[in-house]
Amino acid sequence: QVQLVESGGGLVQPGGSLRLSCAVSATSALSLSTYTMGWYRQASGKQRELVARIVSGGYTNYADSVKGRFAISRDDTKNTLYLQIDNLKPEDTAVYYCNMARVGQNYWGQGTQVTVSS
Repeated sequence: QVQLVESGGGLVQPGGSLRLSCAVSATSALSLSTYTMGWYRQASGKQRELVARIVSGGYTNYADSVKGRFAISRDDTKNTLYLQIDNLKPEDTAVYYCNMARVGQNYWGQGTQVTVSS
């Protein structure tokens, strides 16, 4: 069984920063480097969207709305995915979800709330 648990969300003023974490646990040995991992977010009343993705080779992709402000990274030794968020804007308010996928497998975390408000 595989579980993804997000943490690090909270209430932040515009311009602030957060670091989200996604801890991956499994009943058997697992290597994050063999998966494509990503962060998604879903704002109230809106469709879930891809924010950032990191592939097995370490290449990253970002949504246009977060380029230059968000940074995705992975620590295979700790089985943890991170999302560093800087210069937060009110439109970043959403539930942020961690995703891990490869052929035949697709896992999601429960989400962590990020609220940007003054």
